[in-house]
Amino acid sequence: MRLPNGQVRKLRRSSEDPGCAHELTFSCYHRLPLLSRDRTRQWLLESLDQARRKRDLELWAYVIMPEHVHVLFLPRDPQYRVRTILQTIKQPVMRRAINYLQEHNPGWLDRLRSQPEGSPRFWQPGGGYDRNIDYAATAWSVVDYIHNNPVRKELASCPTDWVWSSARWYAGLDGVVLPMDATPPRR
Repeated sequence: MRLPNGQVRKLRRSSEDPGCAHELTFSCYHRLPLLSRDRTRQWLLESLDQARRKRDLELWAYVIMPEHVHVLFLPRDPQYRVRTILQTIKQPVMRRAINYLQEHNPGWLDRLRSQPEGSPRFWQPGGGYDRNIDYAATAWSVVDYIHNNPVRKELASCPTDWVWSSARWYAGLDGVVLPMDATPPRR
């Protein structure tokens, strides 16, 4: 879909099938590294934790990269809406980040506006990428993909070195910043 300013907006298609897990990927505005600070990553962890309680999700895997996020979860409520889950995760982070910038670095807010008088954005419009996961083998390959993202981007030499993911939890290591609820079914 083409926006009035000529940018192309990706359309996210959701299929909210009961019993399916979801792999979500969403990015920061213009892929800026807005998640490169520990405080912002912590806000995202808190938001993920709140979303899993409020929206009745089993959180299976996640990774927070400097400019995007991958999450794998299973909704336990058969009437769930991916859009509502995304809002529950993204809005609190956006509000805290914008408030922080207004107080500590208001000049940065101009980089987050699509129009000079527009509201600042934290997340890229369009919702991101959403895929239903209905096979155990696919879920486990998504977990591996998520955990290896920091290695592919040369942010860590092995998945467990990147503390901003669920890899340490899966490995049974200390220093887990957000424990998982469960793991996908066995392969």
